Amino acid sequence: MYSFPMENTTSPLDVHMLPFFIKTGNTLFILSSIYFFFIYLIGILVNIAIIAVICLDPHLHTPMYLFLCNLSVIDISYTTVTIPKLLHILISGNNSVSFTQCLIQMYFMLQAASAEGNILFIMAYDRYVAICHPLHYHHILNKKICILLIIVIWLGGCVNSSIITISVLKIIFCSVTIHQFFCDAKALVNISCGGTEMFYIVFYAEYLVFGLCPVMCNLMSYVKIIRIIQRIKSKDGRRKIFSTCSSHLIVMAIYYGSGVSAYMIPPSDRYDLLEQILTIFYTTVVPMLNPLIYSLRNKEVKKSFLKLVL
Repeated sequence: MYSFPMENTTSPLDVHMLPFFIKTGNTLFILSSIYFFFIYLIGILVNIAIIAVICLDPHLHTPMYLFLCNLSVIDISYTTVTIPKLLHILISGNNSVSFTQCLIQMYFMLQAASAEGNILFIMAYDRYVAICHPLHYHHILNKKICILLIIVIWLGGCVNSSIITISVLKIIFCSVTIHQFFCDAKALVNISCGGTEMFYIVFYAEYLVFGLCPVMCNLMSYVKIIRIIQRIKSKDGRRKIFSTCSSHLIVMAIYYGSGVSAYMIPPSDRYDLLEQILTIFYTTVVPMLNPLIYSLRNKEVKKSFLKLVL
């Protein structure tokens, strides 16, 4: 039995994660373990390859590829925070994790999520400057500014995750079983029976600052980019400019589409499995797809990768 009731406690000794309602030993369990192992392995190897290519090729030492390199670092963090522990649960059958470990996992997961949202905004701004202000590109996004932006991205992620994690400590829990494959803030709130007022205040405030604002800034950047594209008379010119943004647009659509869908699902036993599937997509599949999308659609990355390998 995985769960038992708790009476008004804010600090359970252990949390039990119940991923996908899978029982150890059956075929689905074995296939799930293999799937997550290869997802993790492919994601790590591809992202490390992107980082290595960008770091070793001087021609890629530009703001655009610096931000892409940081996106790969974030994607590695995403999968490393979740999948190794999930594999341990699936292989050992022990789904118990201490409350402290649960909070640590949630902290780094929130940090990665916040950093990814911010880096996607910065990458949209990079494309906006490159297309709308090409003559001033290296002045606006000089080395110092780029380093400062990267520092702000990671510090913002730390602040966001710290505030939300502290607010979770005020929650009163009535159960210790979460229907999720990692310690998610939403999953913890679903097993609460009080003390969530501060969490919701903090969550919605953080959502406006670290969630909605980057999305709106992304949209504003692309509205201005589209206006510039419409002024270009040459079809080849329009196609060339749009191709520089297409990879980022695809990554942004997949990430926000799956992430928002997972958090918009109402808390109900009927939707637990669907929520976990959507969460798997944006926390494990998307980090693997990001470098593939950029590398497959970017001639310079492919050229540098071939030079490195051959």
